Order: sequence, then structure tokens, then C-alpha cells
Amino acid sequence: MSIAVLLPALTSLLAFVFALLLVDQWWERRHGFQAIWALGMIFFGIASACEAIGEAGGWSETLYRMWYMTGAVFTAGWLGLGTAYLLGKTRFGYAYAFLVFFGGFLSFVTRNTYNAGTLGVLIFIAALVVAIAIAVETYFQNERWPQIAALAVVAASVVGAFFAFSDTLSGALPQAGTVPTGAAMAGPVRDISLFLNVPGGIALVLGALFSAYIFMPKKRMLDYSLDAGQSGDQFLFNIFLACFAVPVNFVVSLPGAIKALLTGKIHSRVPATLLIAVGGIVVSSADSLSRLGSTEGYSAGKLVALVLIFLGFLVSSEVFRTIRIPFTNRVLRSARQEPQTSNAATDGAR
Repeated sequence: MSIAVLLPALTSLLAFVFALLLVDQWWERRHGFQAIWALGMIFFGIASACEAIGEAGGWSETLYRMWYMTGAVFTAGWLGLGTAYLLGKTRFGYAYAFLVFFGGFLSFVTRNTYNAGTLGVLIFIAALVVAIAIAVETYFQNERWPQIAALAVVAASVVGAFFAFSDTLSGALPQAGTVPTGAAMAGPVRDISLFLNVPGGIALVLGALFSAYIFMPKKRMLDYSLDAGQSGDQFLFNIFLACFAVPVNFVVSLPGAIKALLTGKIHSRVPATLLIAVGGIVVSSADSLSRLGSTEGYSAGKLVALVLIFLGFLVSSEVFRTIRIPFTNRVLRSARQEPQTSNAATDGAR
């Protein structure tokens, strides 16, 4: 078996194992983000399986369309939605709202490139409405904003699936033994993929970093407040300030976090979410390079990224408080006592 076939085959197998563990955790705890991430991993696994099959025996039109729909359209959007549900009780909704708007904006400016026309305009209008709704719900500290995001992701996925199988292919199918790209897809589905991939992929990374920030010991060089009840101008100023304050506070807090990590006094979610963030960056980079025509490290990048994300979830006791054989009561790793973190809940709300 060649490397071109082996790498996506291993990626697919790991993604399905990951999805099984997530379903098992959802079955035990019934948290929405676990079910959504499981679905995202199933899409990831199907797309990687399509790559392995296509590179081994050649690409058919149906196989190529299935690969594009599950990989380029669905995966990032659904993984990012899972992050939205995980952080639904925090002010992360503001970041997600901006990302939805940004994804809609990119769909609008590229509508002619991908022959989306009026659809690109409709995507932008829908993105603007959804972004405003999410921001308003976040402002009033309502935990319904992930549900609004879910409606947008489901609607975009349905429309994307339709165009993935109805758009006319504009180029030749990939050759056996080569890494596929979306070049043969030049219709509206590529515009929709931007709307799903941009918020989803970036939300996965930012959400992981935000989670690490919540649970790590912090030094606050810049202070801010996003609490409701402020005057309008003060609130807008704090929104602007938070864009700089969170990264600055994160960086100046890293030495203390590293010390806590080396002494075993850090919450497991910090190293776990940092692994997830690095994995998200790797897979997003590989996908972006593939869109630009550079496919040399695409398959290896996806496998490395998935391994990092998987390790992050295994480390995190927030997701896997115990490790057990799926759908049984046999425990392989018991939960450890987490160190207390100061103001974690408050920081998450801010």
C-alpha cells in the first residue's frame, strides 16, 4: 500500500474511532457538543475514506462529490458548531458572531469567482442576520445563541449538499495516486463552503485557546468587562479592548501556566485545549494550502492534526473524565482531582 493511500486510510480509521468515543461520551452525559463533534468526526472520516479509495482505485464523479461535500463543506462547520455548544455559557458568542459575519462577507466578495451570483448576496444577508442574533443573545447572557448557530449550519449544509451533487464539474477529476483538490468544483458550493469553513475552522482554534485562557492561571495586564448593563459607548469600547486584552493577557500568563504545568498544578483542560488548537491550525493550514494548489503535505497534515486533536480530548478530563471501554462500565482511567483555578467561571462569562 502506497503512502498516498495509507495516510488517508489511517486518518479515516482514527476519525471513526474518535467519533465512536464521542458518541459513547454523549450516551453517558448527553452534552450536545459531544454529539455534534461526533458528527463532525464522521464527516472527517468519510472524506478521508474517499481520499484513500480514490487514490487507490481512481476517482469517480460520485466519489469526488462525496469527498467534497463531507470534507470541504461539512467537517469544519460542524466541528466549529460543537465548539459553540461547548462554550455556549460564555462570551465566546461575540467571537462566533464575528466569524459568521466574516464568512458571509467572504462568500459575498467571491460570489462571481465561484459563479454564485445572487446566492452569494443571500449568504451575506443571512450571515449578517445570524451574526446580529448571536451577538444579541450573547449580550443578554442567553444560552440560546448556539442554537441560532446550529440553524445556520444545518441550513447551509443542506444547501451545500444540494449544490455539491448538482453543480457541473468544471475540470477533470483527480488522478489515482494524487491528492484531490476542489479545483473541479467551481459552482456555488464553493461559496457555501467558505461560509461554513471560515467560522467553523477558526472557531475550533479560537475556542480551544479561549478554553485554555479560562482555566489557566492568569495575569491581567489589560482589564475589560463585557457585562451587560453598561452604556452603549462603554460596551463597544470594551468589545474593542477585549480583542487586544485577551491575547495580551494570554501571552503574559504563559510563564505561570508553564510553571503550573511542570508542577502538575494546572487544570487538564489547558494542555488539552492547546493540543486541540495546534491540531486545528495544522488542519486549517493544510486545507488552505490545498485550496491554493499546494498539496505536498495535505494528507500528512490531516493525520498529524487529527492525532493532536485526539490527544487533546484524551488529556482533557472535562470531556473524558474517565476512560472506559465504550458502552460498558469497565473503567480504564479514573478521573483525577483537578486543581482549583481562580475566577474560571467569571473569566468565562467575561
